Amino acid sequence: MKRKIIRITTIPMSLKILFPGQLKMLAEEYEVVAVSSPGKELDEVGRREGVRTVAVPMERHISPFKDLVSLCRLIRLFRKEKPWMVHSHTPKAGLLAMLAAWMCGVPVRIHTFTGLVFPTAVGMKQRLLMATDRLTCACATLVNPEGKGVKRDLERYHITSKPLRIIGNGNVNGIDLSYFSRTQEVCKTAATVREEGCVTFCFVGRVVGDKGMNELVRAFLRLYAQHTQVRLLLVGPFEDELDPLQPDTKQILLNHPAIRFMGWRSDIRPFLAASDVFVFPSYREGFPNVVLQAGAMGLPCIVTDINGCNEIVQEGVNGLIIPPRDENSLYEAMYRLATHPEERELMAQQARPMIANRYEQHDLWNKLKEIYQAQIKK
Repeated sequence: MKRKIIRITTIPMSLKILFPGQLKMLAEEYEVVAVSSPGKELDEVGRREGVRTVAVPMERHISPFKDLVSLCRLIRLFRKEKPWMVHSHTPKAGLLAMLAAWMCGVPVRIHTFTGLVFPTAVGMKQRLLMATDRLTCACATLVNPEGKGVKRDLERYHITSKPLRIIGNGNVNGIDLSYFSRTQEVCKTAATVREEGCVTFCFVGRVVGDKGMNELVRAFLRLYAQHTQVRLLLVGPFEDELDPLQPDTKQILLNHPAIRFMGWRSDIRPFLAASDVFVFPSYREGFPNVVLQAGAMGLPCIVTDINGCNEIVQEGVNGLIIPPRDENSLYEAMYRLATHPEERELMAQQARPMIANRYEQHDLWNKLKEIYQAQIKK
């Protein structure tokens, strides 16, 4: 009889984006149940991975009453399912699932910190976030920081005294190099997007303030004022309720002749293949998949000196690292790669091999299975 594992995130989109293929792989040895808030993406995960799914409404933001209701629902679910392991990702799912699993006596309780919010928060909000992360860790039997930067922050802020175990070189799923590749089909689609004779910068992610969008748009305007043979592709959704852009930023990116806002796309490969440089000026991350994906597609990356990004990118080798929230440094980095094609090409040549050597998907999956097997022996 297979041991039962519950994998849980706050929203179904996280399950869909973060773990393609992983749950299907685990289902060969375990009975896997995927849990998140309801949504069509949860159904898609069930079909794609061949696992059972259960919807439990959870709020991403702080909502004491709704959080209590979600906790009670998770307790009922865990008592019914009697899992051997609960493995959570994302902050709210981690807090609620680890607490519910502890209360239900689930033997193995793993939480993966894919990113920390509290280091960039201040005042009472920071203290509250740190308290909830401490509670999450207290209820977990194994704490898994996604990368070295997340581990350092957990230690520096004394969030837990438990051992912290990074899987492989970091990241939650590794990179599927056969998928993130410049195949003939991808290049054919990219040709319809690419504009010859100009240097194309590309951003993929949520088009929000915390991703550095305000700085990116302003830096690009400065660059375009000097070199009109540049272009910026933005691939991702707005989140006006959670993290709206400055009004002038949004108007510029929707109307500027050299900025193309593509919105959400299920397949980002053609846009990466149609670009020359990936730019990701985020304020905070855990271990950003999209930087791995851009590197696998052979793009040099401009990233901020934050967790994850500074582990994937080596300064001057496969990209450039700049301070977060620094519009001038971002402009200078974009100018440098726009005006030095030889340097840009050398970085591009290093990009894919560096990702392949450290983050190949099956290597990470094997290490994850080793972690799971080690829990059986305890």
